[in-house]
Amino acid sequence: MDSGRRLSRDFYTRDVLEVAPELPGKYMVVRLKDGTTSRYKVTEVEAYRGSEDKACHAFKGRTARTEIMFHDGGRLYIYLIYGMYWMLNIVTGENNNPQAVLVRGVENWPGPGKLTKNLGIDKSYYGEDLVFSDRIWVEDCGLSYEVKNGPRIGIEYAGEYWKSRPWRYYI
Repeated sequence: MDSGRRLSRDFYTRDVLEVAPELPGKYMVVRLKDGTTSRYKVTEVEAYRGSEDKACHAFKGRTARTEIMFHDGGRLYIYLIYGMYWMLNIVTGENNNPQAVLVRGVENWPGPGKLTKNLGIDKSYYGEDLVFSDRIWVEDCGLSYEVKNGPRIGIEYAGEYWKSRPWRYYI
């Protein structure tokens, strides 16, 4: 596949509910340790919308873990779950408005833990700037897909209202 146009800061500094539905169908580009570059179509994401969203890590305030979420969009928020899986999130919005999109799946790697493991994404990517990074970025290749939406997965702790928000987007 031909390379597309790298997404600019303007793409990411919008509200998460504008950015998230536009990410499925875009291509995540990763430069692997051996120097080769691979492209993966984003197939599934979830939006987490700041301080009011009880499912969002920023709901409990600014911490060392969530600090990057309080920066302007286009950076990566990476965190570990179950002591073994790194979660890849793309920060959106403007400074001091913590929002992020969890990348749940890319082509050939459904599941957020599987995709980071297979792409070699770990804690060292925390804070990485997708606008300037030479090891990971997102491109628009000009293709369009029908994007569907539904409730987010695995956030029962947030309560019925937040659990039922149709903020999971997929193709």
